[in-house]
Amino acid sequence: TWIGTGRKSCPLCPEEKFKACYSHKLRRHLQNLHWKVYVEFEGQKMCICHLPCRQLKSSLGSDQAQGRLVAHYHCVVCSVTIARKTDMISHLKRHINKGETEASYSGSSDVPFEDPVPGGQAYEIMKELGTNVQLLPNHTTPQKTDTYFSRKMKTNRQLVFCSLAVLAEDRNPLECLDAFGATGIMGLQWAKHLHNSVKVTINDINEACVKMIKENCHLNHIRVEGNRTGRQLDGAGDADSPIASVEVVKMDANVIMHLRPFDYIHLDPFGTAVNYLDAAFRNVRNLGIVSVTSTDAGSLYSKSLNVTLRHYGCQIVRTEYYRELAARMVLASVARAAARCNKGIEVLLAVALEHFVLVVVRVLRGPTQADESAKKLRQLLHCQWCEERVFLKPGSMVEENLYRQLPCQCHGSMPGKTAVELGPLWAGPLFNTGFLRRMLVAAVQHNMEDIQPLVKTLICEADCTTLKPFPVPGYSALSNQVECGVVIKTLQKVEEADTSDQSGKRKTTGEESGNVLKKIKADTSLEHPAFYYSIHRHSIRGMNMPKLNKFLQYLTEAGFRVSRTHFDPTGVRTDATLAQFKEVLTKYSVPTYSSAPQSSAAGSDRRQTL
Repeated sequence: TWIGTGRKSCPLCPEEKFKACYSHKLRRHLQNLHWKVYVEFEGQKMCICHLPCRQLKSSLGSDQAQGRLVAHYHCVVCSVTIARKTDMISHLKRHINKGETEASYSGSSDVPFEDPVPGGQAYEIMKELGTNVQLLPNHTTPQKTDTYFSRKMKTNRQLVFCSLAVLAEDRNPLECLDAFGATGIMGLQWAKHLHNSVKVTINDINEACVKMIKENCHLNHIRVEGNRTGRQLDGAGDADSPIASVEVVKMDANVIMHLRPFDYIHLDPFGTAVNYLDAAFRNVRNLGIVSVTSTDAGSLYSKSLNVTLRHYGCQIVRTEYYRELAARMVLASVARAAARCNKGIEVLLAVALEHFVLVVVRVLRGPTQADESAKKLRQLLHCQWCEERVFLKPGSMVEENLYRQLPCQCHGSMPGKTAVELGPLWAGPLFNTGFLRRMLVAAVQHNMEDIQPLVKTLICEADCTTLKPFPVPGYSALSNQVECGVVIKTLQKVEEADTSDQSGKRKTTGEESGNVLKKIKADTSLEHPAFYYSIHRHSIRGMNMPKLNKFLQYLTEAGFRVSRTHFDPTGVRTDATLAQFKEVLTKYSVPTYSSAPQSSAAGSDRRQTL
């Protein structure tokens, strides 16, 4: 910044700390203070900064705030501010270990906001799946920013994208809604990669978010549409013409879902999504898809039981299978919301990871389908001693002793009440194998290498087998297109065979929807077993248990269906009871000190001889 004639101020120091001076003094100041302690990464040098870049608490006074300002570095990858040089070097090494070596551009915000960015904050350009979005420095703190963004949700965004890509193959054009846009990255990825096969609507109730979404649209050369008219792009062959178009709406999510029908709706509020389920199912089209992301881990993972009862109407306790319990609890809320609108659901995907629970369901219109879905909501009987569990049998008959339904014998050997009733929970399957296979093809087509291992695990889990459905090798540019085309045709036939009449086409007659339901009933024998057991939780004391893959092989040889599960890396999904599970585990476990008894016996013989 020029001040006066021939004088410059330091771009990395506040004016009250270093006044404007001539260029030779400024150069000496930069060399001795800023450039001398730089950190280099991928050919870029990060100099130390003395500007008030960090977000300070508004409760502190101005004198205290100025006293807390310290020199710091800006990470070129994630734009975080770190005070010490050694800490910044360690931070960059963690980025390298994660494979995050692509530097982001960070500069002064020249975005034409009506309300300028406070304090001249810097913004970061972040790239994910070929889509650029600009972020504010405090984008990871929802309490301090409107445009919240989390890098930890990348897996969630890619799973949602693949589910939309599968539906887009069957319906064209497809009207889809991102009800909580924030930065708009999810809707922009849909429009940028699926092009004219989808009509994307990005909604957010916050004015700042809407402005940020529109700026991110221009950043990715995507045209912003104010209404549905004229969505066809003119001049598609020009290099400067927009590659796609989206509609950006400022409206409450419940209002827009009540006003307009959609084929695909994604709900990802900050926290629970139960407040938006009724509106989502009111206008979603028949055989459309609703995906719900819940991030209220405290209530889902049994840490805040009062909040769980208030939001989901479920009674739960902390168990070894708490993640699957959370997924079934969310699905129960989804099924009840759909039934209130005379709609049933078919679960296509349910994923519960550390930071979120994602469920993807297909909507089946009609009271018959709604009744069938409601019948899959059951209570779960959970033994508090051995953690055996079983869904209670449906029916209105009063049973004298519910403990008889449990395979374990803890009630006979332990005093008092040994089991509790949990739920109501979703008792149906959590996966659709044909849909997951098509999602894997979509992940390969769009180079989503991060989620391919997860989707493969889900496919094995859906079939309850340790065998891989089919390998996905590293494709070359040409073979990728050829092999993907063959796999797509094969998997479409598999999908038609597995779930006929569920291709996503609009159907209005009750007979066709009834055929869908009959097919689902016929496939119930192929459902995967409910829940899983942790091999470490049920290990025998003083015994070395076998490796997990070996143990899966032993269970298979014993005649049980078995697979690994994404819910728990040490979990085993099987149709064996807990007693049978422990029996096989005990059979193939080796004593920890197998040589100790022999050595002690030899010592006693030696003493007798002497």
